[in-house]
This record gives sequence, structure tokens and C-alpha cells, in this order.
Amino acid sequence: MDYLWTPWRYTYISGEAKVSTCIFCDLQQAADDRAVFILLRARDNYVVLNKYPFTNGHIMIVPYGHIDELRKLPAEVAGEMMSLAQRLEDAIRRVYAPEGINVGMNLGRAAGAGVAGHVHLHVLPRWCGDANFITTVAETRALPETLERTYERLSAALA
Repeated sequence: MDYLWTPWRYTYISGEAKVSTCIFCDLQQAADDRAVFILLRARDNYVVLNKYPFTNGHIMIVPYGHIDELRKLPAEVAGEMMSLAQRLEDAIRRVYAPEGINVGMNLGRAAGAGVAGHVHLHVLPRWCGDANFITTVAETRALPETLERTYERLSAALA
């Protein structure tokens, strides 16, 4: 049996790397949306590029309210989130022509949420044979375009 040792992850899984503020609450206060990659502000949610994307075009829909569980999300906020997901699917399909789209949430730290205290919905393009295995085996992501270029392309598609 082979073992893959990942000691750098211990601070994350043990909770030692706790942050005192919420990145999603801080982001929405930004004066310059472009500087923090906020693509769109709606009534109850905003849309932002993932700063550490799984692939190019990895977007998140984030409610303005600091809510930690989907079941606590007011119906109107959840409804707007789904409408935005549909709009983002269209933009991603036009910009990247993917073979598929992942839409999902990681609710709680054990489920893989990097920010467990603030619900957010991931929307990202996928292709058959894309390089997702590299992240697992080499702690590396292969991204062919910069966040700035992704922002430009998706901003134009959402305009």
C-alpha cells in the first residue's frame, strides 16, 4: 500500500488555521469590484471569481448575509441564487464551450467547505479528460488563463 503524506493540511483539518473574519463578508465591502473579481452584484447575492480556481471560469454565488447552512437561507435569497446560477451557466457555455458544468455547495468543513461559515454556490465549467487529477496527485492546478483574463471574458458575457 502506498501512502500520500500531507502534513501541511494538518492546520486546516485541526482548526489551527482559523480566521477571525469572513472572507465573503469582507469581499462584499470592497470599493473596487474589479480588484477583488466581483463580476456582478444582485439584490441578495453577489458573483465572484474563485481566487483559487479548480479551473478557469470557476465562479461562486455568495449571499450578502452571513449564513452557515442552506436550510437557513431565506427563500428569496435562494431563488435569486438559482437564477444567477442559470445566468452563469449561460455565460460559461458561451465563453468556454465546456462539455459540462459543475454546480454545487460544500456545507460544513467535513464536506470540504473552505469557508464553512458562509454558504456559497460554486459554478464551473468541465471537460472530459480535464486535468483534475493533477490537483490530487501533485498539489498542482493547470490554468491556461489568468484571473484577470477570466474576469474580462465573463464580465463581457454577463453585460
